[in-house]
Amino acid sequence: MSTVKRLMAEDSVVVVIDIQDKLLPKVPTAAVMVKNAGFLLDVAAVLSVPVRATEQYPKGLGPTTAEIMRRLTGPLPTKTAFSCCGADTFLEELEMLRRLNVVLVGMETHVCVSQTALDLLHAGLHVFLPVDALAARGAIDHDTALRRLEQAGAVSTTVEAIAFEWMRDAAHPQFKAVSKLVIERSA
Repeated sequence: MSTVKRLMAEDSVVVVIDIQDKLLPKVPTAAVMVKNAGFLLDVAAVLSVPVRATEQYPKGLGPTTAEIMRRLTGPLPTKTAFSCCGADTFLEELEMLRRLNVVLVGMETHVCVSQTALDLLHAGLHVFLPVDALAARGAIDHDTALRRLEQAGAVSTTVEAIAFEWMRDAAHPQFKAVSKLVIERSA
C-alpha cells in the first residue's frame, strides 16, 4: 500500500486559521498570505470543498480580515487554545465531514497552525500546508515550523498545486473556472 498522500476535492477540507486584522500588520508576508488564502477559498468554492475557520481571541486580535471573511459563512468559532482542536467541537465537526485531507491556511505558522497540524496528525488526519498561504511574524519561526511539521508527517505544497491536484485533469468540468482564478491571481 502506498504511503503517498494525494489530494482529491471530494476528500479534502480547508481550515482557515486566525487571519485577523490586528495581527496582520505585524506579519511581513500578510498581503501575499491573504491573497493566496483567498484564492484557495475561491477554488474550494468552485470545487465544493468545505471550509472551516476559527478566530483566536477576537476581542484582542480583532475579527477575521474582510478579504477572507467575505468568503466564509459566520459566525466563526472563537478560541483561546492555540490549536483549532481546542475550539468547542471543531475536531468533531471535521470528523463528521469524513474527509481525511485537511488543508491549513492562516497564521501564525509556528503557533496556531503548528499546534492544529500536530493535533490533526495525532487524530489520524492528513495535513497539507500550502506554504504560500501560511505566515508568521518572523521568517525563522515560519521556516522552522514548516520543517518540524514536515518531519511530523504534514505535506508542504502551494495553493496553485492544490488547485490543480484537486482537478487532476484539464478535462475537469470546472477547469475553465479554476483557470480563470489562476489567471486573476497572477495579474
